[in-house]
Amino acid sequence: MLQLIIVTVLLFVLFFGLGFILNMLMKTTWFPIYGYIALVIGLVIYWGWETGSLTTNLSEYSFADYIPAIGGLIGAILSGSTIKSLREKGFRMF
Repeated sequence: MLQLIIVTVLLFVLFFGLGFILNMLMKTTWFPIYGYIALVIGLVIYWGWETGSLTTNLSEYSFADYIPAIGGLIGAILSGSTIKSLREKGFRMF
């Protein structure tokens, strides 16, 4: 259980940081969320390519596999919200 909490926090911080930096450099607010979703969907399809169908592949994952992925998605969403609120308050990044 401790490892699940640690990996969830690490993925949250990783995707928040990457999303924040990408938002500053590219000046697009929601790009990291789209990138995260494309990455996850691409990896799920790639890993499930040999097993037959996508639904059987998704049913093989457990609770411990979905929670870190959700943590990373929340980090990507929160990075976009943070940049958006900073821009509305008048801060200019690059």
